[in-house]
Parts: sequence; C-alpha cells; structure tokens
Amino acid sequence: MVSRARRAGPAVALVALQLGAVPALAADRQATIERVRASVVAIGTFEQTRSPQFQFLGTGFAVGDGTLIVTNAHVVPALLDPARGERMAVVLPGKSRDAKDNDNVQARDAKRIAIDANADLALLKITGAPLPPLTLRDSDTVREGQDVLFTGCPIGAVLGPFPATHRGMVSVVTPIAIPQGRASDLDPATVRRLTTGAFPVFQLDATAYPGSSGSPVYDPDSGEVLGIVNMVFVKGTKESVLSQPSGITYAVPSVHLKRLIDKAR
Repeated sequence: MVSRARRAGPAVALVALQLGAVPALAADRQATIERVRASVVAIGTFEQTRSPQFQFLGTGFAVGDGTLIVTNAHVVPALLDPARGERMAVVLPGKSRDAKDNDNVQARDAKRIAIDANADLALLKITGAPLPPLTLRDSDTVREGQDVLFTGCPIGAVLGPFPATHRGMVSVVTPIAIPQGRASDLDPATVRRLTTGAFPVFQLDATAYPGSSGSPVYDPDSGEVLGIVNMVFVKGTKESVLSQPSGITYAVPSVHLKRLIDKAR
C-alpha cells in the first residue's frame, strides 16, 4: 500500500514550489523598484540666497540619454527671477535619511527644452553625468485590472526628496474630460478639453499625494514606464464639479511622452 505521505508528495512539492515563488517575486519587484528609484528626481527651483535654497515643486524621471528629465508641465514654473539668481534645478535623492556621505543628495541645473501643454508634459535637460534612463512601453498595451507601481516624492517639501513607491491597479482607461449633464456644470477647462484636446488617461486605484506629479507609472516586473502621474491637470478637468474631490489618481499615457521626445530631437 502506498503511504499517505507518498500519495501527498506531488501536492506537497507543488505547495512548496508556490511558497518558494513568493519570496522570489518580492525580490524581483524590490530590484525593479531600486532600478527605477535611481532614475527619479525631485524638481524645483534653486536660489543661493533663499532659505531653503531649493524649493520643491514635483517629481521627474530620466529618459533617453539619461540627461533628459520628464515631468508635468504644471510642475515647471512659467517664470524665474534671474535678478535673484533663481534657476531650474533637480535634486538626485540619497538612499535614506541617514545615508552615508556618498549617498547624500546632490543638485543639478536644469533647462526646459520642450512642453506639451495639451498633455501637461515637460522635458528638461540636466547638467552633469547621465542618470540611468527608464524605458518607455507602448501605453496601448495597458489593460484594465493591470497592476502598476509609481515612484515619486510625495509631499517632498515636508518629507524631503526621498522617493517612495506606491502600488495600484489600472481601474479604467477613461477620457480626460466627460460631458456634463448641465451646462452650468461646465467650466472653461472642461469645455476646452471636450472641443480641442480630449484623449484617454489611466484612472488608477491608488492614492498619490501632492508632489507625486510627474512620477513614472510602471510595470512592476519590467520597470517599463506606462504613464506619468498627473495630480492637478487631469483631476481638475475630470472632477471640477465635485465639491469633495476623490482620492483617485490619474496618469497620462506614455504615448504622449514618446511624441514629445521625438519632437524635441
């Protein structure tokens, strides 16, 4: 007679294999996050005589040759004060708040080279050595129910330029603006979107915070960028009639970023 233990052998082996896969999956995702984190920067303005010298405005990430930085257009200030020596800058975060000297944050000058106001995207050029660039994936491959991660500097003005990673799911691919039932509910931004520049965006089942604008939304396994977190432009268009805006996060698909990079070349 075959013992009960021997009969259960294949099932036990399968369970052991599945349990072993969990730590491996976690390790893979940790490696992906570390890889993406090295490409994420804090964006703001720098002024030598100001306190603090760096004024945080949002998040960005490296693409292309590693000296190109993507962020939202609304993160980039329309005007700087050259009389006070104010200039665009990015901060490369350290690994942790108590990091060693070689992990300390460093600032780089940045220059705006391209803007897509319709998609709320901006492309900057930074000085110094290139950062590890992120790879862009065709956003047409994104499907509802797909898991995603995004890494940025939430509430960076208070918490510092230390990238944090959040996970979520693509809830729906939805128009950036939707018609309202009453004309009185329409504001200028929504009208403009409906008449000139409507396009699909990703609605994420995740919460992003102020400062996360410009964060890469990426595949948890490959690290390929699928979209860019947008906390102001899209939300203001889709939820302008709500008295209490939701905690939903939106992302602009990467196809618009690809077009902007091609245009800037």
